[in-house]
Amino acid sequence: MAIAITGASGQFGRGAADLLLKSVAPQDIILISRSPDKLASYAERGCSVRFGDFEDGYGLSEALRGAETMLMISGTRVGFREPQHTNAVRAAEAAGVRRVAYTSFIGADENNPSLAVKDHVFTERLIRSSSLEFTFLRDAQYADAVLEAMGPLAIASGRMICVAGDGSMAFVARNDCIASAAAVLTGEGHAGKIYEITGPQLVSYREVGQLIAEVSGQPVEFSLTDVDGLYAMFDGLGIPRQPIDDLSVNNFPWNSDDMVSFEVAVRDGYFAIRSDDVERLTGRVPQSLRSLLFANREALMAAAARVSAHD
Repeated sequence: MAIAITGASGQFGRGAADLLLKSVAPQDIILISRSPDKLASYAERGCSVRFGDFEDGYGLSEALRGAETMLMISGTRVGFREPQHTNAVRAAEAAGVRRVAYTSFIGADENNPSLAVKDHVFTERLIRSSSLEFTFLRDAQYADAVLEAMGPLAIASGRMICVAGDGSMAFVARNDCIASAAAVLTGEGHAGKIYEITGPQLVSYREVGQLIAEVSGQPVEFSLTDVDGLYAMFDGLGIPRQPIDDLSVNNFPWNSDDMVSFEVAVRDGYFAIRSDDVERLTGRVPQSLRSLLFANREALMAAAARVSAHD
């Protein structure tokens, strides 16, 4: 029986497919995407590439036919994922999928103020009440987000404005999240397990600002603000408050309702979680934020230059 990956044309999905292909026969991999044409190279290697959309439960159930296991990569429309994820879980049940590994988020607690986490709390509860055997992969914030978004903006503006302050998180490299997911998909003994997929150390947002300055060699002023001030900053950048498909500002697909509530959760300690689960699952120590930024300094500076060019 095959392993299906939803959202397979995204960075996480493609990374997971690449790892699975090292130990799983291509004909046992089903890649589901709203843009299957982006996965042509995988089809050429023998994977089954199918159209599937979280908005279309019936079509998704057809795309999942023949799959025993599903890697359910959470949708991107923060605050609007409940109906999409409901469709995905119901589609998996209808298709006869036996088990699901879901990319959730650390701090999945009902009291967590983060808008993104509310979606994950709902989805975890939904999956628990389904017929599916489950594993929850609670990923921390990607360290890659600092490289691709937070860092370039801070370097270009010379400022890092935030609510989070000394609130901390164990930022984790996307590749370590992908490797952890692949280990669960191809391994045994993960039924009913919850894994906290984090980096090796807790880092405060203040320390993130200092690290960006160190890596870039550029001064970054760290400024604390309140919720209204952070909204005002994002409004000034033209960033929408709610998610809008295919909209990006300075090449970043942001929305401020998500980011502001996220920083409040960081500030209040909901994401101050660190575990050794990545090493247990993959056999390797996860990459630190510092290591990722220094290893990709050229890309960081190029992204900062693009932000400056758009201003």
